[in-house]
Amino acid sequence: HVQLVESGGGSVQAGGSLRLSCVVSGYTDSTYRMGWFRQGPGRVREGVAAIRSDGTSSYADFVKGRFTISKDNAKNTLDLQMSSLKPGDTAMYYCAADGRWRNPLLRNDYDYWGQGTQVTVS
Repeated sequence: HVQLVESGGGSVQAGGSLRLSCVVSGYTDSTYRMGWFRQGPGRVREGVAAIRSDGTSSYADFVKGRFTISKDNAKNTLDLQMSSLKPGDTAMYYCAADGRWRNPLLRNDYDYWGQGTQVTVS
């Protein structure tokens, strides 16, 4: 049984920073390729950033230069450092695991999902 648990969401003013974390338990091979997605009110779930165990990463254009994804292979954790936050970044943020790295910023690339953590930027 794979479980992904996100944390670190909250409310912040525009220009501020937050750090999201995701802990994976269960099938730890699922951590080889992981990603962060978000879903704002009335919007589809969109890819934010993805990373695989060799350190290769991919970012959506709208977060490049502001967000940084990282993972700790030994601890099975995935982080997302978010800076220069904008109101448009307001969304529920989801951690995803067991990606195939065919289209790492598309949701159908992943098999396992967390419940999400809310980020609100005002």
